[in-house]
Amino acid sequence: MGINDSSIVLRPIGIIRTEHTVKEKTPIQPAYAMDSYGEAILFPEFSAGLKDLEGFSHIYLLFHLHQAKGMKLEVKPFLQNVLRGLFATRAPCRPNPIGLSIVELIKIEGNSLYFRGADMLDGSPLLDIKPYSAKFDSIASTRNGWQDDVSAEYAEKYGRRGYRPKGGI
Repeated sequence: MGINDSSIVLRPIGIIRTEHTVKEKTPIQPAYAMDSYGEAILFPEFSAGLKDLEGFSHIYLLFHLHQAKGMKLEVKPFLQNVLRGLFATRAPCRPNPIGLSIVELIKIEGNSLYFRGADMLDGSPLLDIKPYSAKFDSIASTRNGWQDDVSAEYAEKYGRRGYRPKGGI
């Protein structure tokens, strides 16, 4: 397979269940969804891969942004009204609409992972799960580009997108 091949096939390993059914009312990041709970249900053939995951407090969920419409290389990010390059944002209108969220793993029961920080739409196809490790993933000092210009108060107010908790799953 060469670099110019035009297709990559990804196979969902499960489905994500959340209370979010309207994208315009879904929090934009897990940080604004800490009172929103979800369930990632693995297809049975992948459940053996959950062994030892319960030892981690947080996990990465990679999922298909299944309601994203089209690709744009320049977008106005949700927290700003300035045109930005797509790859300097987390907008869903990507060449490969893949979502990435770090969520708090609450418990595992059978082939279901219960988590906190659900910022994805109900029915999102789950592509992969990876453990979050502070040993490897935590970066103490970073530059956050244009996001440093967005105040914490503004981000908190608008990042929730009007979401109010209904309770866990």
